[in-house]
Order: sequence, then C-alpha cells, then structure tokens
Amino acid sequence: QVQLEESGGGLVLPGGSLKLSCVASGHTFSSYGLGWFRQAPGKEREFVAAISWSNSDRYYSDSVKGRFTISKDDRKKPVYLEMNSLRPENTAVYYCGEQRRPWPTRSADYSTWGRGTQVPVSS
Repeated sequence: QVQLEESGGGLVLPGGSLKLSCVASGHTFSSYGLGWFRQAPGKEREFVAAISWSNSDRYYSDSVKGRFTISKDDRKKPVYLEMNSLRPENTAVYYCGEQRRPWPTRSADYSTWGRGTQVPVSS
C-alpha cells in the first residue's frame, strides 16, 4: 500500500542546482529504503542515489558523487535529492522507488515507483 510521489523538477541551467523531493505514504517498514533513478530519452533507467531506512546509509552512482546528495527525515518522508552542478546530460525524468531487495543500484530490486518528475538541463 506504499505510494510515492516526486516533485521539484523543472528547467535548470547547466551548472545550476535543483532539489527534488519524494513523499512516501503508507507502510514502508518492510522495505530497505528509497532510491532515485533517472531515465533519459532513448536510454534505460539508471541508478542515481539511494538511502536506507534503518541507518541512513547512502549510495550514489559514480557519475553523481560529489554533486548530488540524498537525505530523508526521521519519518521517511520526504526524501530529498539535491542536485548541484547539473549538466545537460543529466536531463531525464527522475523517479523515486521503494527498495525491496538488498542491492540498491538495480531497478529490478524496486517494487513501487512514483510517476517521475522532469528535469531538463538546458541553456
């Protein structure tokens, strides 16, 4: 019965910053955590970042380390993704998902997804 909803997307200039949020409602206690994925046109969905519910362990794609930060509050909502130094190649629909399997970087290990929020990075 978990539901997820992303927000905060919008046009951003190269080098700019944007902060996304994901609100999780319902019971999330049985999941490992929440992750952010993105899907660019014509490409597969790729892992961006994830955070665990139990101890707030954080995981990042190598491509976003040092630029993106994932965080959450104590009640598991909202979960944030702060994105800095954005590049045109970061243009994608960004999705949050509930992690139901141990490995946080695989989309197949997420059972519930939000509908996504668009992040165009362009001048």
